[in-house]
Amino acid sequence: MTDEPLYSKLGFTDAEWGLLVGLPQSVLTAASSATPDSARKTRAETEAGIDVISDARASASPLVAAVATQLVSEVGDPELGEEPPVIEPSDPIAYVEDVLGRAAEANALLTAKAEQADAETYKHWLVEIAESVVGAASTGGVLGIGAEPVTDDERAFRDDLAKALAD
Repeated sequence: MTDEPLYSKLGFTDAEWGLLVGLPQSVLTAASSATPDSARKTRAETEAGIDVISDARASASPLVAAVATQLVSEVGDPELGEEPPVIEPSDPIAYVEDVLGRAAEANALLTAKAEQADAETYKHWLVEIAESVVGAASTGGVLGIGAEPVTDDERAFRDDLAKALAD
């Protein structure tokens, strides 16, 4: 007797599960990459996104809780003091476009295979990750004075992500 993987019990193939597990970290990276920042600000953005991902392990949605649990086990648990890697794409514009494409693919997958409540919770969670990241560190200004809390590029990514996840 073999144990059926959780993703299979939820109705997903291995490749589909890989898309769903990888997307939250990719959203975090794309949101952080939307506007180039200092290493300190990028780290703050990464920490904010990882906190939202980590907190989702307690989600009422079985899908979101399972994705978050697997992702945190792969990238590091902030509650244990583990620091996930900061990923800086060599071509941020292409990376953002790729993430938006994968978000649209995940939306179609969730519509076809997931319970509606799980699908909506997952999509909301992705936008929440982006919101947290783009709001974690202001950009520009001098000594913090006159800095933009959320830049136009960050806002555009968040809005484009929400559109890609809309039904």
